[in-house]
Amino acid sequence: MSATAPAERVWAALAAVADPEIPVLSVLDLGIVREVRVDGGKVEVVITPTYSGCPATHAIEEAIRRSLADAGFADASLRVSLSPAWTTDWMSAEGRAKLRKFGIAPPGARTPESPAPVRLFRVAPAGIACPHCGSARTERLAEFGSTPCKALYRCRDCREPFDYFKPI
Repeated sequence: MSATAPAERVWAALAAVADPEIPVLSVLDLGIVREVRVDGGKVEVVITPTYSGCPATHAIEEAIRRSLADAGFADASLRVSLSPAWTTDWMSAEGRAKLRKFGIAPPGARTPESPAPVRLFRVAPAGIACPHCGSARTERLAEFGSTPCKALYRCRDCREPFDYFKPI
């Protein structure tokens, strides 16, 4: 067992848990870990899925349990909280940079016109920067990309397609 403080070991274990849909992001980058409680030998982790019907939620829960068990917290409890609802505002700056480097345009900040919760149809935001060349001359090809939380875009300058992680 490591001499590192238990809370630090819990956070390190969580940082190692990748999102199954976007593996360059950890659950911490996504901002779905809402709270970590360490009280003596008891550990509780509270998560908020990106949306209540997210098909990756179960896989994320299992990956968190495995990572915590590997870090010596086999009896850790995991609680899912749906309120308040997750928002892309909870994503870390590092997570947004990782998305861009991976070829996915990160979400912009929410505006009064798109305050969340998720709306299935909305006006395409103007000037989504291409994660490949940085151009704002982009066009939406489809409201849904590789997952429901992303839209498919193409850059008019470099002609590369890319996903845009929709702000929620």
